[in-house]
Amino acid sequence: MSFQIALGPRERKSPFFDSTVADGVTHFTIYNHMYMPVSYGDHDAEYRRLLEKVAMWDVAVERQVQISGADAERLVRYLTPRDLKDCPVGRGMYVPLCDHDGRLINDPVILRLAEDKFWLSIANSDVLLWVRAVAAEGNFDVSVIEPDVSPLAIQGPNAEAVAVDLLGEWVRELKYFHFRETMLDNIPLIAGRSGWSKQGGFEFYLRDGSKGAELWDRVKEIGAPYEIGPGAPNPIERLESGLLSYGVDTLPDSDPFEVGLNKMISLDRTDQFIGKTALRRKAEQGLTRKLVGIVINGEPLVPNEHPWPTNVDGKPVGSVRAACYSPRRRENIGIALLSVLYSGLGIKLQIESDSGLKFGEIVPLPLVPPGTPIPNDG
Repeated sequence: MSFQIALGPRERKSPFFDSTVADGVTHFTIYNHMYMPVSYGDHDAEYRRLLEKVAMWDVAVERQVQISGADAERLVRYLTPRDLKDCPVGRGMYVPLCDHDGRLINDPVILRLAEDKFWLSIANSDVLLWVRAVAAEGNFDVSVIEPDVSPLAIQGPNAEAVAVDLLGEWVRELKYFHFRETMLDNIPLIAGRSGWSKQGGFEFYLRDGSKGAELWDRVKEIGAPYEIGPGAPNPIERLESGLLSYGVDTLPDSDPFEVGLNKMISLDRTDQFIGKTALRRKAEQGLTRKLVGIVINGEPLVPNEHPWPTNVDGKPVGSVRAACYSPRRRENIGIALLSVLYSGLGIKLQIESDSGLKFGEIVPLPLVPPGTPIPNDG
């Protein structure tokens, strides 16, 4: 198979696009109507850099939906079933967004920049349009825009050292999901301890898109002694760590309970939020599906391009949403969305993969515990 995706004005380039091309990006995907780098040609090196050193990622596709104004807090609380009472200025919170039927439509991080100003740092769906519609229908006194903000992430065990050299010792004091407005030379940023990996790191929210190349080069320069290199959110590490990938692990009618976001749902809140009645009903009725971890037999798998139908004793029970070979576990792993009746640990699965029938077994999540050493065999 050999083809190219044509570049055009329908999809947007990030402020770091030219820098990623100069640094050898080989593969893009489309995410939030933008080109997102996914590989620089050496998947193994990118994986090991994330686990052993430090990787820098263009994640400008994590667009921000800015909500500001007199009713900003009231609207943000209405948008999510998670209770935001512990979200002061300078803190972020991972939250589900649901529609009126309790279906998961995004899982952003909310950042509170001021008492009356929030960002939703979104996954891959059109949250901006949805929030504008909700705000208009509810007569909320707010402004809803997409600001000129583009995140660049550094992830890995050396990330903190790079951040300290870039911004100063104060970054060591940042707790997870906390952030601070700052300047790097003349580059306006919000620096937060966050990122889509379990290896530790920071996200620098660039607040001036004209300075993308400048920020990229500065991070490269300061990170060079720590062997920084380009990469992207890593499909192997995220499966090992059990991180949810909205749109990959989920179906259009998935609810937050079946994908493990139970702790993010505050059904005892006295105020209203979108999906409250439906989510209460789902909680009372119990799960019909469940996201589970699996191991799969056979030679190392190439990551799947579509879900794989999954059976138990010949009966369809769901699908493998994502699968790959785990170097740390030394076997194939995956995430499957299955009927709750067939979601127990140890259940044997038959998986209709692209390379033929495979056999799997349900195992606990996460698939690799924190601290598991990386094999040195390649």
